[in-house]
Amino acid sequence: MRTASRQGLLAIFGSTLFQLTGIFMLSPLLLLLLRRAEVSNTVAGLFAATSWLGIFIITPFASQLTRRVGRRRALWLASTVPLATAFGFLLTTRLEVWFALELCASVAGGLRWVLAESFIAEFTPPDQRGRFIGAYATMIGLTFVVGPALLAWLGDGSPYALWVVIDFLVVGLAWTALVPRTPPEDDADSAKVGFAGLWHAVAAHPVIMLAGFVGGFFELGLASILPLYGLTLGLPTGAATLLVSISGLGGMLLAFPAGMLIDRLANPAQGRRTLMLTLVALLLAASFVLFGVQNEPWLMWPIAAVWGAAGGNLYTLTMTDISSRERGITLVNSTAVLVLAYTLGALVASSMSGALIDASPWLGFPLVLVLVSGLATAALVRARRRRDI
Repeated sequence: MRTASRQGLLAIFGSTLFQLTGIFMLSPLLLLLLRRAEVSNTVAGLFAATSWLGIFIITPFASQLTRRVGRRRALWLASTVPLATAFGFLLTTRLEVWFALELCASVAGGLRWVLAESFIAEFTPPDQRGRFIGAYATMIGLTFVVGPALLAWLGDGSPYALWVVIDFLVVGLAWTALVPRTPPEDDADSAKVGFAGLWHAVAAHPVIMLAGFVGGFFELGLASILPLYGLTLGLPTGAATLLVSISGLGGMLLAFPAGMLIDRLANPAQGRRTLMLTLVALLLAASFVLFGVQNEPWLMWPIAAVWGAAGGNLYTLTMTDISSRERGITLVNSTAVLVLAYTLGALVASSMSGALIDASPWLGFPLVLVLVSGLATAALVRARRRRDI
């Protein structure tokens, strides 16, 4: 592996580790502060959905912006904005301002997400792509665990919690400076971007995008409302917060082994199809178990772990598939559309879950999860029979 590639991988891994630790500490903190201010679960769920709305807004234009300003400059911009918004949360408690700040931070976060994934794919040797993407996903899962765990240790009432978040974001920004310059992309003038590029990627990989949607729905969308569901179950605040860590732990433990397995498959494309179907079926089984959680609250812990493990590894599989097919600006565009599908899943899950928990936490909420995972399982079975992935 070339020196520049090693430096690039180290810089992307380091900056992501610190920035996402801060972000995943901040997200449950803001939800708990809203709950303390006696905001309803419906409004809190909409606030959580704002995190995904911003990502959903920016991803169709990520490749267009990247082609105009360059990937490295775009990464700097995307890493700076969340730090600025974190200071904003310190300065005001007005709910409408918090929604605006969260939207700005999530727009920048979406751009950074796409760029980081494309850098990982570009810097990684082709025969080791699965393990590096798996290792990256493992590290992201670690931030799911560490961020909420730090918040649980400090306490949501700590006056230092937001300052710790800001410290992590500053260190992440410093790591971003180590990302090396990259040569101009070969397809900079010919690649489809914007809405034309979006349609091109969806048409090229429809079932892969469906798998990305389901991964985002169960891993990130449901993880964002786990503290609210935990409180509805009667769990203490600290335990409700740690449900997010359990979800992240599930994704973290399986991502790297799954990536190594992908690299060793005799037929990687066929193997990815089988693994995707297996993970979606596992999500369907966990959704059925959720019907019994009212009488057996301890079931919420393994359910959260399955959501994180299966949802997170769906994303690892889909990202590995995309990066094995595309390069340059086309890779940025296809990654952006995958992130768009993943974010749409998270947006749908987080926006509706708060209202479902308020209205029907023991019947309506599990029923919707069974419907989503069941339809996805049927679609993947049909695509596998047609070999259309």
